[in-house]
Amino acid sequence: MNIIETLNKFLKDELSATETYQQALAKLRDDAGLGESESLMPIYENHKEAVASLQALISRLGGTPCEDSGAWGTWAKIVQGSANLLGKEAALTALQGGEKSGAADYEEALQDTELSSDVRYLIETKLLPAQQAHIHTLDRLLGAETD
Repeated sequence: MNIIETLNKFLKDELSATETYQQALAKLRDDAGLGESESLMPIYENHKEAVASLQALISRLGGTPCEDSGAWGTWAKIVQGSANLLGKEAALTALQGGEKSGAADYEEALQDTELSSDVRYLIETKLLPAQQAHIHTLDRLLGAETD
Protein backbone atom coordinates (compact mmCIF):
# COMPACT_ATOMS: atom_id res chain seq x y z
CA MET A 1 0.00 0.00 0.00
CA ASN A 2 1.47 3.37 -0.89
CA ILE A 3 1.74 6.16 1.65
CA ILE A 4 -1.12 8.25 0.20
CA GLU A 5 -3.44 5.23 0.44
CA THR A 6 -2.31 4.59 4.01
CA LEU A 7 -2.82 8.23 4.99
CA ASN A 8 -6.24 8.30 3.33
CA LYS A 9 -7.18 5.16 5.31
CA PHE A 10 -6.18 7.00 8.50
CA LEU A 11 -8.11 10.06 7.29
CA LYS A 12 -11.24 7.95 6.71
CA ASP A 13 -10.86 6.53 10.23
CA GLU A 14 -10.50 10.02 11.70
CA LEU A 15 -13.48 11.34 9.70
CA SER A 16 -15.48 8.35 10.96
CA ALA A 17 -14.40 9.16 14.51
CA THR A 18 -15.55 12.78 14.23
CA GLU A 19 -18.94 11.66 12.87
CA THR A 20 -19.31 9.02 15.57
CA TYR A 21 -18.38 11.41 18.38
CA GLN A 22 -20.85 13.99 17.04
CA GLN A 23 -23.56 11.34 17.29
CA ALA A 24 -22.50 10.23 20.78
CA LEU A 25 -22.22 13.82 22.05
CA ALA A 26 -25.71 14.63 20.79
CA LYS A 27 -27.06 11.52 22.53
CA LEU A 28 -25.31 12.29 25.82
CA ARG A 29 -26.53 15.90 25.76
CA ASP A 30 -30.08 14.66 25.15
CA ASP A 31 -29.72 12.37 28.17
CA ALA A 32 -28.39 15.29 30.24
CA GLY A 33 -25.12 13.37 30.73
CA LEU A 34 -23.20 16.61 30.64
CA GLY A 35 -20.24 15.21 32.55
CA GLU A 36 -19.57 12.69 29.80
CA SER A 37 -20.12 15.16 26.99
CA GLU A 38 -17.61 17.54 28.61
CA SER A 39 -15.11 14.66 28.81
CA LEU A 40 -15.75 13.60 25.22
CA MET A 41 -15.63 17.06 23.65
CA PRO A 42 -11.79 17.29 23.75
CA ILE A 43 -11.59 13.86 22.09
CA TYR A 44 -13.91 15.05 19.33
CA GLU A 45 -11.73 18.17 18.89
CA ASN A 46 -8.57 15.99 18.75
CA HIS A 47 -10.09 13.91 15.96
CA LYS A 48 -10.96 17.09 14.04
CA GLU A 49 -7.33 18.24 14.42
CA ALA A 50 -6.11 14.83 13.22
CA VAL A 51 -8.33 15.19 10.13
CA ALA A 52 -6.77 18.60 9.37
CA SER A 53 -3.21 17.29 9.92
CA LEU A 54 -3.77 14.28 7.67
CA GLN A 55 -5.43 16.36 4.94
CA ALA A 56 -2.50 18.79 4.98
CA LEU A 57 0.10 16.00 4.85
CA ILE A 58 -1.69 14.16 2.02
CA SER A 59 -1.87 17.40 0.02
CA ARG A 60 1.78 18.23 0.74
CA LEU A 61 2.77 14.77 -0.53
CA GLY A 62 0.85 15.40 -3.77
CA GLY A 63 -2.18 13.25 -2.98
CA THR A 64 -5.88 14.04 -2.83
CA PRO A 65 -7.41 13.74 0.65
CA CYS A 66 -10.58 11.63 0.76
CA GLU A 67 -13.76 13.56 1.47
CA ASP A 68 -15.75 11.15 3.60
CA SER A 69 -15.41 8.17 5.91
CA GLY A 70 -16.85 5.66 3.42
CA ALA A 71 -18.20 2.26 4.43
CA TRP A 72 -16.28 2.23 7.74
CA GLY A 73 -17.95 5.49 8.75
CA THR A 74 -21.38 4.14 7.88
CA TRP A 75 -20.71 1.00 9.92
CA ALA A 76 -19.35 3.03 12.86
CA LYS A 77 -22.47 5.21 12.83
CA ILE A 78 -24.70 2.13 12.87
CA VAL A 79 -22.76 0.64 15.79
CA GLN A 80 -22.81 3.92 17.69
CA GLY A 81 -26.51 4.46 16.94
CA SER A 82 -27.30 1.00 18.29
CA ALA A 83 -25.10 1.59 21.33
CA ASN A 84 -26.81 4.93 21.95
CA LEU A 85 -30.14 3.12 22.09
CA LEU A 86 -28.71 0.65 24.62
CA GLY A 87 -27.47 3.41 26.90
CA LYS A 88 -24.47 5.37 28.00
CA GLU A 89 -22.19 2.46 28.91
CA ALA A 90 -22.76 0.75 25.55
CA ALA A 91 -22.13 4.05 23.75
CA LEU A 92 -18.85 4.61 25.63
CA THR A 93 -17.79 1.01 25.01
CA ALA A 94 -18.42 1.43 21.27
CA LEU A 95 -16.32 4.62 21.24
CA GLN A 96 -13.55 2.84 23.14
CA GLY A 97 -13.54 0.01 20.59
CA GLY A 98 -13.06 2.53 17.81
CA GLU A 99 -10.20 4.22 19.66
CA LYS A 100 -8.43 0.90 20.29
CA SER A 101 -8.79 -0.04 16.63
CA GLY A 102 -7.31 3.31 15.58
CA ALA A 103 -4.39 2.98 18.00
CA ALA A 104 -3.66 -0.52 16.65
CA ASP A 105 -3.67 0.83 13.07
CA TYR A 106 -1.18 3.56 14.00
CA GLU A 107 1.05 1.09 15.87
CA GLU A 108 0.98 -1.24 12.87
CA ALA A 109 1.97 1.60 10.53
CA LEU A 110 4.98 2.39 12.73
CA GLN A 111 6.27 -1.16 12.08
CA ASP A 112 6.80 -0.21 8.41
CA THR A 113 10.53 0.43 8.05
CA GLU A 114 9.92 2.41 4.85
CA LEU A 115 7.53 4.86 6.51
CA SER A 116 8.65 8.40 5.69
CA SER A 117 9.95 10.51 8.56
CA ASP A 118 7.18 13.14 8.30
CA VAL A 119 4.47 10.46 8.49
CA ARG A 120 6.27 8.66 11.33
CA TYR A 121 6.61 11.97 13.19
CA LEU A 122 2.88 12.76 12.84
CA ILE A 123 1.90 9.31 14.12
CA GLU A 124 4.42 9.24 16.98
CA THR A 125 3.92 12.78 18.24
CA LYS A 126 0.26 13.48 17.55
CA LEU A 127 -1.99 10.71 16.28
CA LEU A 128 -0.99 7.72 18.46
CA PRO A 129 -0.57 9.67 21.74
CA ALA A 130 -4.01 11.22 21.18
CA GLN A 131 -5.58 7.78 20.63
CA GLN A 132 -3.93 6.47 23.79
CA ALA A 133 -5.20 9.45 25.79
CA HIS A 134 -8.72 8.89 24.39
CA ILE A 135 -8.63 5.24 25.48
CA HIS A 136 -7.55 6.34 28.97
CA THR A 137 -10.40 8.89 29.19
CA LEU A 138 -12.95 6.29 28.07
CA ASP A 139 -11.52 3.74 30.54
CA ARG A 140 -12.02 6.34 33.29
CA LEU A 141 -15.59 7.11 32.17
CA LEU A 142 -16.43 3.41 31.93
CA GLY A 143 -14.88 2.81 35.36
CA ALA A 144 -17.13 5.52 36.77
CA GLU A 145 -20.11 3.81 35.12
CA THR A 146 -19.50 0.49 36.86
CA ASP A 147 -18.82 1.91 40.36
